[in-house]
Amino acid sequence: MLTYLPSPTTAALHLGPLTIRAYAVCILIGIALAVWLTGRRLVDRGYEREVVLDVAAYAVILGIIGGRLYHVVTTPGPYFGEGGHLVDALKIWNGGLGIWGAVALGAVGAWIGCRRSGVSFLAFTDAAAPGVVFAQAIGRWGNWFNNELYGGPTTRPWGLEIHQWDQSAGRAVTDASGHPVLLGVFQPTFLYESAFLVVLGVFLLLLDHRRRLVPGQLLGFYVAGYPLGRIVVEKLRTDEAEMILGQRLNVWTSIVVFLLGLWIIWYTRRRARRTEAAQEPEFQDVG
Repeated sequence: MLTYLPSPTTAALHLGPLTIRAYAVCILIGIALAVWLTGRRLVDRGYEREVVLDVAAYAVILGIIGGRLYHVVTTPGPYFGEGGHLVDALKIWNGGLGIWGAVALGAVGAWIGCRRSGVSFLAFTDAAAPGVVFAQAIGRWGNWFNNELYGGPTTRPWGLEIHQWDQSAGRAVTDASGHPVLLGVFQPTFLYESAFLVVLGVFLLLLDHRRRLVPGQLLGFYVAGYPLGRIVVEKLRTDEAEMILGQRLNVWTSIVVFLLGLWIIWYTRRRARRTEAAQEPEFQDVG
């Protein structure tokens, strides 16, 4: 008999009128870690640790809004399709945050926070990049609790058991005997992505420590690095997705974001060279 990775049969804790969702807890733990690590790294860049809270207040709020908007727009069926309910778009505790929208609007929020706090935006994004990656890695475990975002069937020992899920109740559907209904064993794509993100986060920390990067380049390596793993994961996933020219929308988005990351690396280096050239003293012949 083969042993497979288990999945939770419940992802919600009901305390009277209060419901605590595991997905939301994972997101909050990730945010807390990102804020803590960013604060430590900002100190190394000459800023007060507490300034991260001022910037994060804007980045986190807009990031959550952006993540939800991207999910709703790219997965419209549950909200605008037959049997869908638009009000469900507000229920972020049930899952469904698109990382592309979260990073995009989160960056806008960080820019606003940096302007109001007097912090260099590029310095802040470089300080925040590793923490954001680790936050994504933790957030992916929310998908494990919700029995979602898995790949095709597998018999590998690391296969993941997936139950039929009641999203509104936050638990597995049970049969007449009260046992959770098991759909099968599938590729644990959430685990693949989480592991890749941990490796990417460590890589960014080592790169920042061992190489002399110009402001903004570490951000570029994050933006270019994440899509490399995401494309592989997207090719393994079997959940419904918008398709363009035979590929999932997130595959095309990953390609665009990867190219954007390369451009950020190139542009920030070019910008730094221009700044250095402008600051060089001019020598004149004295006759």
